[in-house]
Amino acid sequence: MIRDRGRIKWTSMMLPEHVKMLRDWVKEDTYEYKKQLDEQQLEQMNETISGAMEFDQLVTISHYHSHNYEIVVGKIHYWDALGGKLHIVDRFEEVHQIKLTDIYDVRLAD
Repeated sequence: MIRDRGRIKWTSMMLPEHVKMLRDWVKEDTYEYKKQLDEQQLEQMNETISGAMEFDQLVTISHYHSHNYEIVVGKIHYWDALGGKLHIVDRFEEVHQIKLTDIYDVRLAD
């Protein structure tokens, strides 16, 4: 049986800059890409956001943040039309500012 040490035998010949670049490259493989929405989905999200703001309901928002999708559950405090952001207060009274262009899905929370 061959006792191959894999990456261990090559690390002594690599510069620290190369090792860092390889680690960054592996990290980039886990990134998710931003999905495009069509007009029907945008209209449906607009209706959900308007209804949730009017009746002060909890919403679940999926949004794109730092190369991954995250979920925020809370109430919409207000909509900043000038900045293009939603201000959401979650259950722990923490304020989240989410760009409207980064939002992928909006649903009413149960």
